[in-house]
Amino acid sequence: MNITENSGVSHLRWQHRTGVQRLALWVGWLLLVAFTVYCWQVMTESTIWAFVADAPRQAADLGSRMVPPKWSYINVLWVPLWHTLNIATLGTMIGVAIAIPVAFLAARNTTPSRFFVRPIALFIIVASRSINSLIWALLLVSIIGPGVLAGVVAIGIRSIGFVAKLLYEAIEETDTAQIEAVTATGASRSQVVNYGILPQIMPSIYGISVFRWDINIRESTILGLVGAGGIGRQLQASLNVLAWPQVTLIFIVILATVVVSEWISAKVRHAII
Repeated sequence: MNITENSGVSHLRWQHRTGVQRLALWVGWLLLVAFTVYCWQVMTESTIWAFVADAPRQAADLGSRMVPPKWSYINVLWVPLWHTLNIATLGTMIGVAIAIPVAFLAARNTTPSRFFVRPIALFIIVASRSINSLIWALLLVSIIGPGVLAGVVAIGIRSIGFVAKLLYEAIEETDTAQIEAVTATGASRSQVVNYGILPQIMPSIYGISVFRWDINIRESTILGLVGAGGIGRQLQASLNVLAWPQVTLIFIVILATVVVSEWISAKVRHAII
């Protein structure tokens, strides 16, 4: 707040920031701009700008080779598409089955130990969420070999952290009055969970599971690129031989599958919640 004098009369003029705060703000913005320019230079130091300038022509040439789609190739995609749906569905089921007990161990109001068990459960959640499903699939292919099993396990491991995190937050937000009412009847700890907590979080379990299944449909379409089966494997095969009309058809099938799964997910979550 500044004070100005005019003809012997003092006037107060309010300002949002002091002079020091405004200077600090400008310095912060200048540092941010300088850091952004530095990052841009680091990212583009190996860029060949002649290729960038030629990119529109190359994109147009590639697009002309991708149309029309090779519709006769659709019969080859049904089995890989079925494998992709199985990878997403079975992986989601495995992830949810493991995530539910992990969520109860991670929630403050249900964990047996806040200083030992809860940190372990939180570590499992963070470890699962920190590594992308494609990396999990790459590791599992090298361990158990290529195929659908590696994709199912990769999707399952990735789903644990996502489902458990949302679920343990839902457990911590349950209504304590209902839990106290069940406890007051002399119920055991397991009975409190069954009759006081589970009825409150069942809609969340269903909604989170369907939402994760929808995400896993998208993720499972690319696991075949690293040998984990599904339609992604067919995509990799078509890319290797530069069969661009086949690639276009695979893109269309993946897009249609994702749209249908999104519609199903929305309908199921609307019916549950």
